[in-house]
This record gives sequence, structure tokens and C-alpha cells, in this order.
Amino acid sequence: MAVKSILCTYSGDPDKGSGLAHAIRVAKHHDAHLTSVIRHGLTFVHQQLSTRLPSAVVDQIRSSEAKQVKEIADRFRRIVEEAGIGDRAEFVDLDSSRDGPLTDFSRAFDVIITGNHASSFNQDPFTTPPDVLALRSGRPVLIVPQGFEAEGVASHALVAWDGKRAATRALVAAMPFLETKGHITLLTVGDKPLNTGRLVQTLERHGVPADAVSVAPRGSIADTILQENEARGARLIVMGAYEHSKFTHDLTGGVTTTLLKQTQVPVLIAH
Repeated sequence: MAVKSILCTYSGDPDKGSGLAHAIRVAKHHDAHLTSVIRHGLTFVHQQLSTRLPSAVVDQIRSSEAKQVKEIADRFRRIVEEAGIGDRAEFVDLDSSRDGPLTDFSRAFDVIITGNHASSFNQDPFTTPPDVLALRSGRPVLIVPQGFEAEGVASHALVAWDGKRAATRALVAAMPFLETKGHITLLTVGDKPLNTGRLVQTLERHGVPADAVSVAPRGSIADTILQENEARGARLIVMGAYEHSKFTHDLTGGVTTTLLKQTQVPVLIAH
């Protein structure tokens, strides 16, 4: 299925605009509709203290937030008009009572594109960590590092391939993107999984030239993937997320988290 409906999480921060810029490029390439959404609400401190704060103070906080949302919406509309896609772009101020939480809302779209906002305990109320979106939405998430620029869509993608369920899910979710690429590299750190050769045949039957390589780890798995990606010049990394529990991931970290912190190219993840 072609990419025709893109959801972009946009915080409005001019210093975190790479996600929107790339979403516009993808929308143009696929002739797709672009919806921008922000997740917002009282900050963590106010959430914890809202029952203790005077109602006038809470009202003032909400009024200030509404003003911020309007400024973000106006900025988005100006950007898409200048990009020439204003007629197929919309801004949604998410209403949880009408639309549900962001993770539910995002299930109505083909792909989520976001900037690389790292997860934190007291996170920016206008952003949602991309790994959480991938875990809870069931949709693929394309994370774009700040400062990334590209003309059109990349011609070479690297798939972090370990033969497991999450990697398979990510590969399937990425097919609408992979079918527009010039070449796919299936990269395995360690021994190649069973039937990797058959997977190469399947990709080529979809019109995607592909090869499979295996390398010994050099440092961590994430470091190895990033080194190989840089050496091969791929402009997109595809990988599965969370082969173990989210609790364990938060406790110990993982390949996804480390890679997202260091990548210089977009990463498409799926759970």
C-alpha cells in the first residue's frame, strides 16, 4: 500500500523542525496528505499539583497554552503554504475527549514522522517520544535527526536485520518507502539469520535491488550499525524496536535508544 496519509508530530519549536521538513519532502514525493498534530496538556508539575492550585492559576496556564497552540498552528500553515502543499495539509489540535490519545489517533495514518525528541521523565508537553509512539500505536515511526537535510527521498536504505519478529514487522511497514529506494542492504551483526537469501529474492521481486551482509560487532550493536551505515552511505535506517519488554528497555537501555541518540540519518522503527 502506498503512503498517502502522513501524521507529523510538530512541537512548533523552530530548533526541532527537522521532522516537519522531512514530512513535507515525503508528502511531495508520494503525493500524500499531511496532518500535523501536537500532544499537549498541563506540564508534569502542574499535573501533579492541579488539585492544589487555585482555579484561576490553572485557567491562566491553560490560556497561555492555548496561545502557544495557535502560534504553532499559524507557523505550520505558513510553512506548508510556502512548500506548496497547503491544499493537502491540515493542523489538528488534539482533543483527547474527541480523538483519543495521540497513540490512538495515529493509528488512522500510514506512517508517523517526528523529530528526534528523546524520552525524559519531565518531557516537553508538546512532544511525545518516538519509541513510545511506535510501541503503543502499532504504526511505523520515521524519526528524523535535527539538522538532517535531503533532496527528495534517499536512494539507499540499510535494514538492521536479525531475523526476529520486530525486524520483520519493521521491514514490512517500511515497504512503501523501500519500493522507492534504489538499493536495500540487509545488515546482520553476527551470523546471518535463516532464509535471509529468500528475503533478498522477495525484495527483488518487489523491484527492490537488495543484498545481505553480515559483520562482526565493533563495539555495541548500535555502534556497528551506525559505522556500517556511514561506510555504505545509506540515507535511511530501518529497524525493529523492543524485542524485550518496555520496562526492561527503560531499565537497561537498548539498541534503539542508543542508535536514535547518535544517528545522523532518519530511522524508521516499528514494533
